[in-house]
Amino acid sequence: MRKSHPVRRAVLATAATVSGIVLLLSLKPASDPGSAEAAGGAPPAAESVQGGARPIGDGTVTGDAARTQYGAVQVRLTVSGGRITKAEAVQAPQGGQSDQVTSNAVPRLNQAAVQAQSADIDAVSGATYTSAGYKESLQSALDKARASAPADTGGGDAAQARTVTGEAAQTQYGRVQVRITVSGGRITKAEAVQAPKGGQSDQVTSNAVPKLNQAAVQAGTADIDAVSGATYTSAGYKESLQSALDKAGG
Repeated sequence: MRKSHPVRRAVLATAATVSGIVLLLSLKPASDPGSAEAAGGAPPAAESVQGGARPIGDGTVTGDAARTQYGAVQVRLTVSGGRITKAEAVQAPQGGQSDQVTSNAVPRLNQAAVQAQSADIDAVSGATYTSAGYKESLQSALDKARASAPADTGGGDAAQARTVTGEAAQTQYGRVQVRITVSGGRITKAEAVQAPKGGQSDQVTSNAVPKLNQAAVQAGTADIDAVSGATYTSAGYKESLQSALDKAGG
């Protein structure tokens, strides 16, 4: 019986070796890069990129208000030519420290939305809740803009958008002339191509014109308030804006 032990040990060792080789062979195909690719590892990433390319309709759209721990955040977008041309928060947390957080975060979030052309934007440091609410309302606005996009995207939208320049209005401090972009019967962009310059006029113009541009887009008419400290520039702006609207057909 003792003489048979070495033979039994050899048989057992051989069996263990064969089992190990079989196990390695069975695992080898799973580690092959070709089999991993065939299983669908790469395609899902490509599908997620392609899935987001949906058009958005021109005009101004306001997302649903998003409730945060410090107050509601609501985003309004201006879209022209299928692109976000302006983003603004019409609601944001206010009062106490929220005023400082909002004044710091919202302009950055507005800029990020225009640059990214989506709600995939980074949160602003120190404004986690406001950033999260902003992104939520921004996505809501984008969804609404996509829902309003015409089914036919073969170039008809671009034909509808047009730019009209009003007559220059003479003021005590210089000429004011306004150019607007109209799409879908709405003003999507307003800008002053001429405004008073030189001396104190530079400061007045830099302060007043952006506010007047924003007011024109929001109102959709020339019935906008004058900017404090820029009475003549405001009057000239409204006159030229009305001229542009008349040329655009009201």
